[in-house]
Amino acid sequence: MSQSNIFTLMVFILIFSQSQSQSARGKDCVCELQSSDPAFPVNRLNNIEFTATQCTENITSEKMTEIDRLVLGLQHRIRQLLDNVSMLEREDNGNLYAAVSLRIIELELAEIQDLLDKLNRTTNNYQQLSVQAAAELQQMENTMTELEKFDHTQVMVRQRENQHIKRDLEHCRADLNSTSPAPTLSAGYCDSGLMANVSGPKTYSLTVYGTSYSFGAWGRDANPAPGDENKYWLVVLSSSNVFGNFIRQYSSLSTIILGIGPTDTYISSSNPTTNTIQGPNMVMYANALYYNCYNTYSVCQFNLTTRAVSTVALPSDTGYNNKFSFGHLGTTYGYTDMDFATDESGVYVIYATTSNYGNVVISKVETSNPPVVGQTWITSLHKKTVTNTFMVCGVLYATRYVDKEIEEIFYYYDTKTKEERYDLRIHIKKLQTNIKYMNYDPRDHLLYVFSDAYIVTHEIIF
Repeated sequence: MSQSNIFTLMVFILIFSQSQSQSARGKDCVCELQSSDPAFPVNRLNNIEFTATQCTENITSEKMTEIDRLVLGLQHRIRQLLDNVSMLEREDNGNLYAAVSLRIIELELAEIQDLLDKLNRTTNNYQQLSVQAAAELQQMENTMTELEKFDHTQVMVRQRENQHIKRDLEHCRADLNSTSPAPTLSAGYCDSGLMANVSGPKTYSLTVYGTSYSFGAWGRDANPAPGDENKYWLVVLSSSNVFGNFIRQYSSLSTIILGIGPTDTYISSSNPTTNTIQGPNMVMYANALYYNCYNTYSVCQFNLTTRAVSTVALPSDTGYNNKFSFGHLGTTYGYTDMDFATDESGVYVIYATTSNYGNVVISKVETSNPPVVGQTWITSLHKKTVTNTFMVCGVLYATRYVDKEIEEIFYYYDTKTKEERYDLRIHIKKLQTNIKYMNYDPRDHLLYVFSDAYIVTHEIIF
């Protein structure tokens, strides 16, 4: 409650508890007011605000993940030490080489000890910070309870009741959306049911490249080889926010968030050049990356094992080089003429042609080597009115920009029945303004999003 509102309430109360004496002095009227209530302790309220600000500054997202980073770094150094010890055991011949290797191992042990010391100090500091924060929160709660006694008209009580009602209303709306799928979505059945809503964000993290590189893609292999089920891949367009020439892979979600222990696989040593990546739209399927080949209307298939590139051309009137890019009134997402999607049945490419008047065309990509363009579907959706597309169970969904906080899934096309509709109203909550990449993973039912340099996931509710 502001000081001005408190003063107004006090004056209102004083009118009923005042002791008045009036004296007529011509046309003047003089009132003497005396309050029986104690003055509101503004200083105590200011102290609470200061303490809350200090807590916010002391407990940050960087501190929350610092221990995880230290543990992962320690694990990495221990694995490296084991490898060096094994190499020493194989190559030890008692000469100078062995002495040098032992010295290197000694230095590595010292570094591991430093990491352990830092981990112990950090853990102790966070334990103290946690105890201190809990005590301060309890003290703030007690103080606020005492300050509410000055709220004679129960304004704060009514505000809290309104907040609880609003919260219950939001929960009710969320339950309604998640439990009542639109009956008109007759097609696109999955084992889990129909797509009804999108929740999240579930994962939200800035990449190791920072905010300078706002175009890219990430996710998991939709059809991984045995042993690769937990791997994640990341491609950031490091050349002019348009081109890329290597794929970065991580062993787990934690390592990609923390940027630890990546493995880079290069398509080409230079960038851009023939068959390197153009635009942020791509997918990984069966250990191969599918993307728009540099400066062509062709689909590239890059095999990460053999490092061989195979291509297949789309129709000659397919738009590329920013002819039919995604975007909205505020901006155009450069070089997004081709979009790629995975679902339960494989890989698709989404594009536009002049013969279809710039409207979206969907083609199934057969994942043979070389790839082959399979069955094709023609839609009436104009591609430049769309911000992103993705496939779920044979159904194409398209999104559009609503505002800085909301992206809306407004359209779907069922490849089984050829039915299309424009009246979906499924909202995606954003933490960044623009979503540059979006793809569905049929293994975990998550949408993988690249949004202004941040990697994000949203869960699809069926």
